[in-house]
Amino acid sequence: MSALDTNLTAAHAEVKAEIARTDAKTSLLLAFIGALLAGVWTVAKDASLPVAALVAGGMGVALLVAAAGLLLRAVRPNLSGAAVAGFPLWATLTAEEIRTRLADDQRGADIVNLSRIAVAKFGGLRRAVDLVQTAGVLLIIAAVIGIGGAL
Repeated sequence: MSALDTNLTAAHAEVKAEIARTDAKTSLLLAFIGALLAGVWTVAKDASLPVAALVAGGMGVALLVAAAGLLLRAVRPNLSGAAVAGFPLWATLTAEEIRTRLADDQRGADIVNLSRIAVAKFGGLRRAVDLVQTAGVLLIIAAVIGIGGAL
């Protein structure tokens, strides 16, 4: 096995692993957002809160919903565009076309395409984390206002 072959194999595996890590982080953050929204609803539904707390809390909830939307977009399969590597490309080819394609080393092109997918997923995850942090600040402000108004 040549150094180029070894390096291509390693790079291909690294990019695929990065996509898997990003998807795992996205799943955890989606679960966290769901739990946070459920907690906010449980606490706020029966509370008599000042208008300022409702506004800050509502903005926080809106940001959490927006973050969940970004995360869902990051993990949504894109089957509508041109297939670029692996699945779903195989579903568009005949058996002979698959044999022909596999006879040619396509890992370089696959690494480029998968890297672009990974970067897009990571960007969506990063923006969602930023929104969750901002929502957290707003929810803390709402809680402080609500506690201050209850005193």
